[in-house]
Amino acid sequence: MEIKISPSMLASDYANLQTELEKCEKGGADLIHLDVMDGHFVPNISIGAPVIAAMKRVCCVPFDVHLMISDPYLYIDEFVKAGADIITFHIESESDTDKTIDKILDAGCKAALAVKPGTPVDTVYPYLDKLSMVLVMTVEPGFGGQSFMESTMPKIQALREKCPDLDIQVDGGINTDTVKIAGAAGANVFVAGSAVFKSDNPAQMIQTLKLNASR
Repeated sequence: MEIKISPSMLASDYANLQTELEKCEKGGADLIHLDVMDGHFVPNISIGAPVIAAMKRVCCVPFDVHLMISDPYLYIDEFVKAGADIITFHIESESDTDKTIDKILDAGCKAALAVKPGTPVDTVYPYLDKLSMVLVMTVEPGFGGQSFMESTMPKIQALREKCPDLDIQVDGGINTDTVKIAGAAGANVFVAGSAVFKSDNPAQMIQTLKLNASR
């Protein structure tokens, strides 16, 4: 499986978003991870479609939009219009899963499902034929900078055994060490926030994460 790094803009300098995006492009980022939080599904509020649309005007890397919101079905069109290339929503959300996936696909985007650390991974199995990716959260969603939960690795292993060709993403606590653990479990798409944007050389860090994930 191709190793992909998706820097999380949640950890970037919001006063200089264009500059931060340029660092990701120059560093060879495969995706740009954009966390959308509503203060209800998770206890935090982040960015919305207008900010994503503004970033899309100055960035060519595909946008990996992670909706941590209660009723994602209602907002799919808005985020598609803003420039999402992949839309991930949570299996634990209030929206009808099938209808939400279909709405994403009908709009021309790729669809992905996310599971929280406490949610069994087999909850996504009925939808795998429609999905381009599954996101296994390695922290509780809502805030950046949390510690990696190695206890979630068996879920990745089970999913990889079932789906050898599926993109499996991990999000939470990814750094130069934990990326090796998640990669060995079977993940191939890695969301990295603080590891990239708090480093002295974000471009070099992206390449280091790719290298370590493949070991």
